[in-house]
Formats: sequence, structure tokens, C-alpha cells
Amino acid sequence: MSLGLIGLGYIGRVHLMNCLRLDDARVTAVADISKKALRNAKALGVPYAYQDYNELLKNPDVDAVIISLPTYLHAESAKVAAENHKHILLEKPIARNKAEGEIILSAVEKFHIKLMIGHPDRFTEENQNLKTMMDKGELGDIQVAYATNISSGPFMHRADRDAPIPVPDWWWKKELTGGGVLMDLGSHKINLLRWFFGDVVGVKSYLGYRYNLEQEDHAICTLKFERGQIGIVNVGWFSQQSQDRLDVYGTTGHAYAGRKSSSRIKTAIQLMLRRPTSYFKSHLQEIEYFVDCIQKDEQPQHTSGEEALKDLEVIERAYANQVKLS
Repeated sequence: MSLGLIGLGYIGRVHLMNCLRLDDARVTAVADISKKALRNAKALGVPYAYQDYNELLKNPDVDAVIISLPTYLHAESAKVAAENHKHILLEKPIARNKAEGEIILSAVEKFHIKLMIGHPDRFTEENQNLKTMMDKGELGDIQVAYATNISSGPFMHRADRDAPIPVPDWWWKKELTGGGVLMDLGSHKINLLRWFFGDVVGVKSYLGYRYNLEQEDHAICTLKFERGQIGIVNVGWFSQQSQDRLDVYGTTGHAYAGRKSSSRIKTAIQLMLRRPTSYFKSHLQEIEYFVDCIQKDEQPQHTSGEEALKDLEVIERAYANQVKLS
């Protein structure tokens, strides 16, 4: 099976290195506006490299694409990919808003394309074990779940061996991102909690603007689920020390799942040497799952476009239901 990779930014490079480790698929083509990124991909043995992703999508050798472009490009790139009969693994969030998400779903349905949205939290061993415990009733009736993802977000140090990499301008424009940390990190935690507890029936949020950006840089949301559980989502871009975990409180016990980021230097070395990194293992597993679904001619259940659209609806409701704190 032949894969095309569109977008070679930070997460795109992670996807590229993971794809090179696949047994049942190979990266045939990449696309990015950076000539340097394309040269690096060619040096790793990728046959085709394009500055225009439309040219990649016309390549008949490509069966499916992984799209890791900025959010404002998701709707158009996914639509064109579907029109060119390429199956799609699309980075989260599915789009900037519900209307754009519906454009994507309409295109994949029209052309019978398999669509999966990237949510690696579903593939971590810790989260899967936690879900198994809850499904078996080992924690009793779950009352509250607390999901946290605190990091430095776009303020993280981005560098390669030659020069610092500036944070792309689109990060700072709400018009292009659709939102701030709630879209960026909150979409992961909302998707994870919905996997555990089902549909959300009520949303309240507090949004913070520590750095005076157009969009929020920290957010706390309270979600009420259809079966009565309460979920608290706490996400932020304000800390150089990352925290990524989920705590679940039931009538007979408490359990948590969490993971820590490895040092950026260690991660960079492992990626350059094409060695697996513990933090990005779940990203590899989601690609393996995507490839497996296509080879078996099955629609991905982790995470379908329809599920990702529901996540986006929750985020839009959170923006609309802000609580003012004095």
C-alpha cells in the first residue's frame, strides 16, 4: 500500500519517520512548501516530492494520504483528496468549524472514501487499559473524570540542526485556527472522554488569555454526559513542564492514565536515527490501524469523521457558553 504525506511540519515529520517503519505500507510521495523539507524526505528514500499537494493527489501510485496541514487548509485539502479517490488520515481538529467539517464529510461520502481523524490518545496503552477497567466495572459507577493537557503549545522551542524554526504565523490568527488551546489540545481530551462516556448533553467553559492573543491560551470546560458523568477538561499553553493525564473517580475506586513527554533532544535523536520514541508510539499505532482498515476495506472506528464532528460541536458550544469569572 502506498501513502502520501501532505505537510512536513513538526507533526508531519513525526508521521514521516513513523511511516518509514511500517511493514504493510510505504511512503511514495510527500508535499510541502519547504524545499528543505522535501530534500530531507527524498534523502530518506521517498520517490516523489511536490511543493503543491494537488500534484501529489494526482499521482496514481498513491492510495491514501496523511494530511498534517494547518487547520484552515483541512477542508479544501481533504475535499480534493476525496475527489482524487485517496483515503484520508486527517490531523485533528477535523476543521475550523462545523460547516467546514460537513464539507469534508460530504466529499468522503460522495466518493466512498475512508476518513479517519488523528487522535493518538485512543491508542495509548494506558488509556486503553483504563477504559477496560471501567468497562469491567472495576471502579464502580464513574462519577467524575478529570482530563488535563498542559504544555507550552506553540511557544515550544522548535529547532533543527541548522537554525531555529519560527512558529508559523497562522498559529496566532483565530481566523485560521478556529480557536486556541481548546481546539488544539482540548479536542484530544474531549474526544477521549466521549470515547469513554458517550455524547455530551451540557457544556460550560472558562477561557483565559494570559498572553493577550486573539484566541484563548488556557481553558477549563465542564462537560455533562448523557449517562450522568461529569468531565472536566483542563488545557493550557502556559507551562514549560508538560502534564498529560486522565483521572477517573468511581464509586469503588480511582484510577488514572498518564504519559510524560520525553526530552526534546532525546526525541529528536531518536527520530533522526529512525528509532521509536515512547511518546510517539501511539502515533505509529494510529497509522498502523488506518492502514489496516484500508486493507480490510473497513471504515475506521477510531476516530471517524462523524465522531470528530461531534467533538467540534462540543467545542463550539464551549465557546458559546463561557462563564465570566470576576
